[in-house]
Amino acid sequence: MSKNPEEILAFVVEAAEDKKAADIVSLNLKGVSLIADYFVICHGNSETQVQAIAGEARKKAHEHGVHIRGFEGVDTARWVLLDLGDVVLHVFHRDDREYYNIERLWSDAKVVERV
Repeated sequence: MSKNPEEILAFVVEAAEDKKAADIVSLNLKGVSLIADYFVICHGNSETQVQAIAGEARKKAHEHGVHIRGFEGVDTARWVLLDLGDVVLHVFHRDDREYYNIERLWSDAKVVERV
């Protein structure tokens, strides 16, 4: 059973919240980029927390039957990327998020409000 992008977005954000990710931002990239429909950007305060956030999102993807296209950066836990096709999760270490500032790079995208 395939999930639509909004369903994937919801469980990715939920996974980040479950592991106490900080400053979770969801960007709607529809009409802005062909890479994905949504980026979810957040950070953890330690390498362990970064790994836990990414691991929880990966676990939820498996539970929902969503194919994982890529999972990178978990060894160093400074910037972990989980590519679920329509949704890409970026989990930064707190110290690196401001440096990369990918929200600024994708400033044309709309921030998604989560209810």
